[in-house]
Amino acid sequence: MSSILTNNSAMVALQTLQNINKNLGMTQGEISTGKSIANAKDNSAVWAISKTMESDVAGFKAIQDSLNLGDSTVAVARTASERVTDLLTEIKGKVVASQEENVDRGKIKADIDELVNQIKSTVGAAQFNGLNLVKGSEDVEILSSLDRSSSGVAASNISVSRQDLTTDAGNRGTTALSGVTVADYGTITDSQGAAVTTTTAATGKDMDITIGGTIAVGDTLSLDINGNSLSFTATTTNAADVADALKGQINALGLEGVTADNTGGVLTISNTNAYESVDVANLAETGAASTIAVTEVNGNTSPPSATSGTIEQRAETIDLSSTTALSEGDTFSVTVGGDSFFYVAGKSESMEDVAKGLATAINTSDTDGVEARATQADDGTWSLAVDDDTGGQAFGLQVTTGGDATGGLFGLDNLNVDSNENASKALDTIETLISNSIDAAASLGSAQGRIEKQNDFMGNLIDNFTSGIGSLVDANMEEASARLQALQVQQQLATQSLSIANQAPQSILALFR
Repeated sequence: MSSILTNNSAMVALQTLQNINKNLGMTQGEISTGKSIANAKDNSAVWAISKTMESDVAGFKAIQDSLNLGDSTVAVARTASERVTDLLTEIKGKVVASQEENVDRGKIKADIDELVNQIKSTVGAAQFNGLNLVKGSEDVEILSSLDRSSSGVAASNISVSRQDLTTDAGNRGTTALSGVTVADYGTITDSQGAAVTTTTAATGKDMDITIGGTIAVGDTLSLDINGNSLSFTATTTNAADVADALKGQINALGLEGVTADNTGGVLTISNTNAYESVDVANLAETGAASTIAVTEVNGNTSPPSATSGTIEQRAETIDLSSTTALSEGDTFSVTVGGDSFFYVAGKSESMEDVAKGLATAINTSDTDGVEARATQADDGTWSLAVDDDTGGQAFGLQVTTGGDATGGLFGLDNLNVDSNENASKALDTIETLISNSIDAAASLGSAQGRIEKQNDFMGNLIDNFTSGIGSLVDANMEEASARLQALQVQQQLATQSLSIANQAPQSILALFR
C-alpha cells in the first residue's frame, strides 16, 4: 500500500544515511586526531587506562630531568675529587723530597701551601646549581622512579653520599655515652696485660733476666733475641760476671733500639723502638745448681713464662673494637700528658677511619715528641699506636657523642716538613689523605654510574609506555582510510536512495489525472 502521509522507504533510507554519516564522522575524527579513542565516550575503560599511563610518562620525563641534574651534579663532584687526588699526589712528591736533609724545606713548604690552597679552591668551586657534594656530610636524594602499586604511587630515590673533602677539624661531641662504655670502643693494655682506658706512657719497655743459684765453671747459658741465638759458657762462678758477658754479646748484635745492662746479676734488656717489639725466647741453662729465668717483662713482675717473652714497642697501643657500631658524631679523644687530640666520626665511617683520623690529628699537631700510626692486624682489627719519646706522661682514651664530623682532608692545613720528625709524620698523613680522596672519587663514580643507568632505563620505559598507549588509543590509518572511501561511496548511494524514496509518492498523482 502506498501513502502520501507515511513514506516508509524514505524513513529507511534516511536512517541508513544517518548511520553512514555517523560512521563517516567517526572515521573522519580518527583521521583528523590520529586516535581511535579520543575521549572518554569513545571507550571509557581504555581511555582511563591510557590517561593513567600518559600521566606516568609525564612523571617519567620529569624524573629524567631530575636524573640529568643529579648526573651533572655528581659529575662535577667526581671531577673535583679526582683533581684533588692529583694535587695530593703532587704534595706527596714534595713530602718525599723533604725526607732528604740537604734540600730547601722552606721552598718545599711554600710549594705545598700553594697546592693546599688550590685544593681548597677546587673543593669550594665544585658545585652545580648551588649543590656541592664534596662539602658537608648529609646524603643527597635524587628522584629516580615512580613505583605504582595497589596502595598508590610512591617516589623512589638514589641516595648519594656526600664526600667531605674539607679540612675542617669538626666539633667535639660533649654527650656522655649511654648503654656502652669507652672500653666497648677501644682499650689500652697496661704493663700487667689488663685492658684499660688510661695508663702511663714509658720511654721504653724492658725485660729482666735474673741469674742466680750456684754457677759452676762450664755451665752454658743461652737465649734467642729476634731470632739471633746467643750462648755463653761460664768461666766464672760470679753471677754479675756472667750477666756482664751476656750483656756484651747482646750489645754487640747492634739491634736498633735494643740495649742490655747488668745490675748485680740481673740482666736488663731494653727496647726503645717506637713501633717494633723484641722477642726473647729459648732461655736455658745447663748445670744443676745454676738458675736463669725471666723475672719481669714490661713492668710485669709475674710474667707468664720464665723462659720467653716479648719486650713491647715503646708506643702505647689503642686496640679499636671490631664489633661496636659507630655513629655519626662519635668523638674519640686521645690524651698524652696535657695534650688532647680528637677525631669525630662521620656517617658510615669505620674504625679504620677513626684510627687514621686520630693518627692525622696527632701527627699534624705542634706537639713535640709525640707521633702516631694506624695499623691493621691480621684479623682485620685496627689499632692506633701513639709514641711519646719523652715518656712518663698520662695516656688515655675518651669517647663521647654528638659531635660534628671531621673533614676528609683534615690535617692538610698543618702539613709540615721543617724537620726530619715532621717530614716523617707528613708522609704518613699525606698517604691517609690520598686514600680518603681516592675513596671519595670512587664513591662518587659509582653513584654517577648508577644514575646514568637509571636514566637510560627511564628512557626505555618512556618508549615502552608510549608504545603501549599508542596500541590502545591510536587509529589504524590504513584501515581508517579504506573505511573513509567505503563510507563516502555508501553516503552517495544512501543519498540517491533517499532521493528515489522521496520521489515515490509522486507516482500517486498519476492516479488522479
